[in-house]
Amino acid sequence: MSKKTTIDSVEQLAESIKEKRKLQALTQEELAGLANTGTRFIIDLEKAKPTCQIAKVLSVLKVLGLNLELDCE
Repeated sequence: MSKKTTIDSVEQLAESIKEKRKLQALTQEELAGLANTGTRFIIDLEKAKPTCQIAKVLSVLKVLGLNLELDCE
């Protein structure tokens, strides 16, 4: 059963990514390697840096098994 979470801020997205990484027992360095990004990017992403590149964010989400869905109202 999948769990859906509404993300209303960069901070919430960052926290969700960090929680999922820790649940999978991955270090920031390991996640960076799997997502083909740098460790600095993962650190910035988990600190909710607002200028993180969306393509890299999507790559990290994919590695962690997280899906991004848009609900158009």
